[in-house]
Amino acid sequence: MLLNVTAIPAFDDNYIWCLTQSGSPQAWVVDPGQAKPVIAYLEQEQLTLSGILITHHHWDHTSGINDLSARYPDIEVYGPANPEINGLTQELKDGQMVNLKGLDIQARVLTVPGHTLDHIAYVCDDRLFCGDTLFSGGCGRMFEGEPAQFHHSLSRLAALPANTRVYCAHEYTLSNLKFALMADPDNTELKAYQQECEALRAKGIPTLPSSIGKELAVNPFLRVDQKQVCQQINQHWQQNPADNVEAFALLRRWKDNA
Repeated sequence: MLLNVTAIPAFDDNYIWCLTQSGSPQAWVVDPGQAKPVIAYLEQEQLTLSGILITHHHWDHTSGINDLSARYPDIEVYGPANPEINGLTQELKDGQMVNLKGLDIQARVLTVPGHTLDHIAYVCDDRLFCGDTLFSGGCGRMFEGEPAQFHHSLSRLAALPANTRVYCAHEYTLSNLKFALMADPDNTELKAYQQECEALRAKGIPTLPSSIGKELAVNPFLRVDQKQVCQQINQHWQQNPADNVEAFALLRRWKDNA
């Protein structure tokens, strides 16, 4: 059965992704930082929550777990092994395949540390739910990981098939693309993508999902092996990166201070 994915807006710029299939009243949600908008959507669509997928421990991805578990007491709550996440029913490991109860689909787990050390992502057929590791046009801040670790995580995601749709957890695309054009100013596909995303946001439409193929073409954090990106890094820092990891580290620091 076809997997349907719907964005449930939360806070100022979060998306809680809701997974359903035609003909089934069951639903799963990814990173519910708030319970109220999830409950409102489920009731509106006459759906029952079967489970929750958590990518990492930050509060804006987990704070709705307890209220949703109280409202739907039989749900499964999957996530990384971290005692800071309350309410997990199963801790997940890299490469694990998990059945999404009530849906005819499995999720494959990828460990992708960098934004946080516990961060994981989920691949459901051609859909990637990557939390705050990969954004459209950017990546998450490096709160807990090291550059080599984060670069490796992004490389794992970049190696997925180009048609993989990318569902990240925040509507950061326009601000990311503004920086991306500083790091890759002659990228014509990036310029065209910025115009597309500006038009979507002007209509109140999410810029997501993106795709792995699109991100490989426009996202400087997946393009640190490209000469034109390294030239801009060198120009900004007056330092020529020794390798892709150093290029990533310098690019991330540049973005942090931009």
